[in-house]
Amino acid sequence: MVVYLDCNATTPLEPAVQDLMVRHFCEEVGNAGSRTHEFGLQAKKVVQVAREQVASLVGSEPSEVVFTSGATESNNIALLGLAEYGQQTGRLHIVSTAIEHKAVLEPLEVLERRGFEVTLVPPNLDGFVPPERVLEAVRSDTLVVSVMHVNNETGVIQPINEIAAGLEGLAAYLHVDAAQSFGKVVDELRLPRIDLISASSHKIYGPVGVGALIARRRRYRRPPVEPLVYGGGQERSLRPGTLPTPLIVGFGLAAELAEKNFKARHERCLAIRSEALAALGNLKISLHGDEARLVPHVLNISIDGLDSEAVMLSLKGLVAVSNGSACTSASYEPSHVLKAMGLSDAEIQGAIRLSWCHLTPDFDWGELVRRIKSLL
Repeated sequence: MVVYLDCNATTPLEPAVQDLMVRHFCEEVGNAGSRTHEFGLQAKKVVQVAREQVASLVGSEPSEVVFTSGATESNNIALLGLAEYGQQTGRLHIVSTAIEHKAVLEPLEVLERRGFEVTLVPPNLDGFVPPERVLEAVRSDTLVVSVMHVNNETGVIQPINEIAAGLEGLAAYLHVDAAQSFGKVVDELRLPRIDLISASSHKIYGPVGVGALIARRRRYRRPPVEPLVYGGGQERSLRPGTLPTPLIVGFGLAAELAEKNFKARHERCLAIRSEALAALGNLKISLHGDEARLVPHVLNISIDGLDSEAVMLSLKGLVAVSNGSACTSASYEPSHVLKAMGLSDAEIQGAIRLSWCHLTPDFDWGELVRRIKSLL
């Protein structure tokens, strides 16, 4: 059996989530927008339960949760949706980082073409973006600061807490791409100074195709985000379209289980990391990312003298790993994250990402090391 070690790309489905979704796909028929009969009212009710489950995980109000197709759409709504307000108020400056996911960087490129100025703050060699650099880049005309919480390639936790604290009293909105941290790094996402949070269900053992944008009120006012599409008025008109009830209830249960089982999952992932590092210590590896700031389920490494494609080929049939973001790995372009960190070309070409979860079965890390050693 091939062991799946690419959980940063997408996670396995929790069995309880699957069972609930099957019931709603096959038995619980109803459109949450249909208010004239019990089927529609029941669909609306379970969607509201899911909204409460998602909100609870980040300490927000259920009314602040907008369901989307995933974090990519949420990022686009958060950033492109603020453009009109920025143009009306003359706040045409945006601060972000050089290690953001393409789902943030590409919308920022669109905004640049529309006349916005974007400052991308670089990370240190260890993949950490110092909060003082982010805050120093903020100006009086800054519309939004957008910083990911956990980097998808390195697993480094970014200083959201310090950035949020430094923005207190300033007008700039704070957007956090929490695709990799929602349900995994819990407390910081509950900071009330975070205005906008993007999340995906399929990163927390829920279904693919659903996520959320949490838009917190500040002094009772919702961030002035405009919709990108129109028609129907669902999700407070910010994201219209028929709600995918089975996906939403699956996402809701996944969020509830993430909150309930956080500690046990965290400890399981730490145990796997200890096994991995002990075995990989027999190789000459470079770890990309400050180990003290890593989430417990990700390692990004290079093996001296080896190309990542050769390593992945040697591991075929044993484990499934990645050499970058799942959204861009097919392009074979060097990782923009590792380039921004200042790694050498050899380290970038050799980098592989191992990412696991509490559902990952035990397996022989020694065999993984033996296969890689056969290449040396």
